[in-house]
Amino acid sequence: MLDILPKIIPMKLNLRRDPFDSPDWLFELKHDGFRCLAYVADGECKLVSRHRNVFKTFKPLQDAIAQTLKVKNAILDGELISIDSEGHSDFNALMRKRSEPTFYAFDLLWLNGKDLRNLPLIERKRRLRKVIPRNDPHLLFANHIEKRGKDFFEIICAQNLEGIVAKKKNSAYSKRGRLKIKNQNYKQSQGRREMFEWFKS
Repeated sequence: MLDILPKIIPMKLNLRRDPFDSPDWLFELKHDGFRCLAYVADGECKLVSRHRNVFKTFKPLQDAIAQTLKVKNAILDGELISIDSEGHSDFNALMRKRSEPTFYAFDLLWLNGKDLRNLPLIERKRRLRKVIPRNDPHLLFANHIEKRGKDFFEIICAQNLEGIVAKKKNSAYSKRGRLKIKNQNYKQSQGRREMFEWFKS
């Protein structure tokens, strides 16, 4: 039944160097993981990368998402992450499968046969909040703040987190409109290229 859902290409993140404030934008924490879409239908779940590759090593998480989401069908945009004891994403643990992964959900594109992509982002997030159980170990809802991107970014950097994502709060789901603002001193990014080369060898 998953094949009946439309195949969607995730929105790209464009890099921006400096944070900003704006009443027209909302700001989310950028967790460090693998971007993917979760396709859910009739008790099944498939996790698909931004390059349209199906993740095959996260079956327990897929089963948990399918059981947890009380929907007929849905498509969620999010990130596969591993969370440490302090609530920070740990990319090394995710790569080496040292802990149970979590799906960090930040957008709802399809719900119970309805295409939501033309709705404003803030409305899609409201509907997403309703379908994500609170305090669930497998699904994490991406909270956000509005207007104050600079203060939020400063807090993120002080906690050694990867960065923030800025999104136009009334935007539809399209090719543009999302910005990634990276913490230039983020420690986990050091040696990242060498780690990928090690896994390829």
